Amino acid sequence: MTSMSKALRKPLKWVGSAKRNLDAMPEDVKDVFGHAIDLAQAGGRHQDAKVMTGFGSADVLEVVEDLRGETYRAVYTVKFAGWIYVLHCFQKKSKSGIKTPKEDMDLINARLKAAKHDFEAWQAKQGERR
Repeated sequence: MTSMSKALRKPLKWVGSAKRNLDAMPEDVKDVFGHAIDLAQAGGRHQDAKVMTGFGSADVLEVVEDLRGETYRAVYTVKFAGWIYVLHCFQKKSKSGIKTPKEDMDLINARLKAAKHDFEAWQAKQGERR
């Protein structure tokens, strides 16, 4: 990778336990999610990344990976200019349908608010430096 392409990469922030949760997943799942996040940092989008419903125009994306009968999800947002926030990585426990459980949706909402607050604080700090 050239230093120029590295300079164009968006910085990454992990919200809550998202990084620990990803680290605890099977290697094959980590590879897929890591690649998806890497593409997002480079300004691209993984072929399996889909807009997650229920967040309006928040640009919340999820990647779903199935492995040995288990379903894993990584949820991140590209809403905040120049940053990627990984909001939640989890194994879907519910066996009824594909709908994301309410507890996970609530957690994603709370972490999206935390990401927004973090981004706004960063912007304010940048404004002070000018």
